[in-house]
Amino acid sequence: MPQLHYPFPELPAEAATIQVADGVHWVRMPLPFALDHINLWLLDDGGERVIVDAGYGSEQTRAAWASLLDNDARAVTRVVVTHHHPDHLGLASWLAARDGASVHMSLGEYLTGKAIWHQSPGYGAPDMVAQFRAHGLDEARAAALAARGNAYRHGVPEIPAHYERLRHGSTLSIGGRQWRVIVGYGHAPEHASLYCGELGVLISGDMLLPRISTNVSVHAATPHDDALGDFLDAIRELCNLPDDTLVLPSHGKPFKGIRSRVEQLVAHHRERCAALQAECGTARTAADLLTTLFPRELDTHQVMFAMGEAIAHLNYLEKRGALRREVGADGLARFVNINQ
Repeated sequence: MPQLHYPFPELPAEAATIQVADGVHWVRMPLPFALDHINLWLLDDGGERVIVDAGYGSEQTRAAWASLLDNDARAVTRVVVTHHHPDHLGLASWLAARDGASVHMSLGEYLTGKAIWHQSPGYGAPDMVAQFRAHGLDEARAAALAARGNAYRHGVPEIPAHYERLRHGSTLSIGGRQWRVIVGYGHAPEHASLYCGELGVLISGDMLLPRISTNVSVHAATPHDDALGDFLDAIRELCNLPDDTLVLPSHGKPFKGIRSRVEQLVAHHRERCAALQAECGTARTAADLLTTLFPRELDTHQVMFAMGEAIAHLNYLEKRGALRREVGADGLARFVNINQ
């Protein structure tokens, strides 16, 4: 399988940028997790600027943004958010308030962010923990997740009161060029990537990452969701773009080779599904199967993602007739090979 090509070997320093295409600048900000960075993008728009993704709502990120933006007299007029996760939406309100900028998101991402921020039924931490308990998570790890409370607000101090809606296939005019919105599913409800054919650039957000597999989780509000199927369908659609497109991911380095990366990810998830099927000769919960998918030690934050992803793979296999779901007298959901 062909290797990916990384045209920019160096990383931008904190509060600095690297130009990756005409009018497109790479910004790299810190994250307080094992995944320790996020890529954000500054786009020239004549005498103004547009930001794509806002970074996690920490003082360190605020300081880096302030240092970067204060060195340029041009105002930020738009903040485009690919999806609702804290490292993307986190400082959108704060950035917009600096220059009176508008915030642009898809409907699904805006409403999901609001629902989590307000802990609406189906989107609160208690709902998440109850879902994981129903899939076999032990009490110690469930209690650790519950003790975090509404961790979402740590990274998203404020939800924008107003936004401009992004729709699949709509365009944003930035710097005299058209950027087409490509909505993808599975990682988030309506993740908005941006593609500029004139530049040959895709701002992929979290939908296509070069080195790691995007987290694909099932959430408490949609417990039977086929998130993995939706994700695989969405990334296959990206193969319709030219293969020499420069992909600007949210994590890792910019790269070229969309088709190769999609093939790698499809193969990765196929292998994970095969491993799960092999373990389900007897009925197993998602928690039983965490070490099959993630053999390393997981911290509390990683357990949240791992449980969501395990359920996503099991739902995927159930919907394709490979596994059967059984709910026992103890209330736990277990999955077993359909032929057992």
